[in-house]
Amino acid sequence: MAIKTTKKAETKAEPEAAAPKAAKAAPKAAAAKDDAKAEGKDAPKDAAKGKKVAAPKSGDKPNALQKPLQPTPELAAIVGDSPIPRGEVVSKVWDYIRTHSLQNPENKREILADDKLKKVFGKDKATMFEMNKYLAQHLK
Repeated sequence: MAIKTTKKAETKAEPEAAAPKAAKAAPKAAAAKDDAKAEGKDAPKDAAKGKKVAAPKSGDKPNALQKPLQPTPELAAIVGDSPIPRGEVVSKVWDYIRTHSLQNPENKREILADDKLKKVFGKDKATMFEMNKYLAQHLK
């Protein structure tokens, strides 16, 4: 016995109604992706992250990280005795820590102070988060 199968009529009203909306949105999304690829970015989200910060103008006052500060004699033994911006002080202290291998090998966030750093930190050990607090006490 042969069984006859019949195809049911498919309604195309719903898919057609949704198709124009999707068709309108698709070119905008595709254009945004093409623009992002042309700029060397992977997705349109990255375009917002790539904002550039305006460089300070010559007449503007320096911000807190750019203002030269005088280190105390204890800190000057590590970074030098001339006025220096806070950001460079932190960089020079980290260079000193790395060159003298003062990070705890088991916990890299911990700094094992030598004689010079003990004078700045006031104790034998300090975490990298505490370091900025101690450095701020030695900058005027």
